[in-house]
Amino acid sequence: MGHHHDHSKDMASERLGWAFLLNFCFTIIEFVGGVLTNSTAILADAVHDLGDSLSLGMAWILNKLGRKRANNQFTYGYRRLSLAGAFINAVVLIIGSTWVLVEAIPRLWNPQMPMADGMIALAVLGIAVNGFAAFKLSKGKSLNERVINWHLMEDVLGWVAVLIVGIVLLFVDWPILDPLLSIAFTVFILFNVIRNLHETARLFFQAAPDNGTVETVTATLKQLPNVVDVHHLHFWSLDGEHHVLTAHLVLDEDIESEQRRYLKDAIDKALLPFQLSHTTIELELPGEICRDGSVHHHHHHDHDHDH
Repeated sequence: MGHHHDHSKDMASERLGWAFLLNFCFTIIEFVGGVLTNSTAILADAVHDLGDSLSLGMAWILNKLGRKRANNQFTYGYRRLSLAGAFINAVVLIIGSTWVLVEAIPRLWNPQMPMADGMIALAVLGIAVNGFAAFKLSKGKSLNERVINWHLMEDVLGWVAVLIVGIVLLFVDWPILDPLLSIAFTVFILFNVIRNLHETARLFFQAAPDNGTVETVTATLKQLPNVVDVHHLHFWSLDGEHHVLTAHLVLDEDIESEQRRYLKDAIDKALLPFQLSHTTIELELPGEICRDGSVHHHHHHDHDHDH
């Protein structure tokens, strides 16, 4: 069984690797093609593709690293690297988008006619390449592959738009369509980048993946037998998929090992629906000081042992 599981992992890695190489080579062709056909729409699409190539490359590397076990240096494993990847990607897309806007906006006032036939040829190629990459990844089950598949489908739609503009320009002389399309693409890219950056930054600063869950988890834990209070609850996410929870549960009485076992079972069952990757729960008995707590408890505690 173990062998079979690894095999599927390798398949994912191979699929991502292929899709990355295919997309990256094609992105270079696009940049050259955009300059040669004098089309800013193709340049905008090239930037979008570059971003997706980077996502693919990052997913591929992470897929390889994700298999490495956590070690003494990286005790949570390597999942958090995906946040760094998302950040680098965002920076590249922002720079690329700015460049396209600088190229495209002046053309609104004096539109230059792009080579329509060149645009059409590149668009057909673009639809083929991205369609093929999406088809290769559509067999994938991992979240990474699904997200990227969605990106590749977006690229296909982008190329369809370029194709339509190219065909229209063959028949009518409306060169302004080209910068308009590139600006529309770029606004779309930037909108997505800002949305992703916001999410990445939140996870990076260890915000709870969502606030509702914290309240639900707290309420769930408080309902357990013998539990009077929950504090020092920390809930955060390694990469948006793998979550970490730590909490201290205050108990109302010293419980015997039998009850303790029962309580631990209850905790496991209660937390099961939240699908957490790492949980650490500490039980605090009455009159015990909380290690992370305040000072005045100390005094009271010393007093207890003063017989």
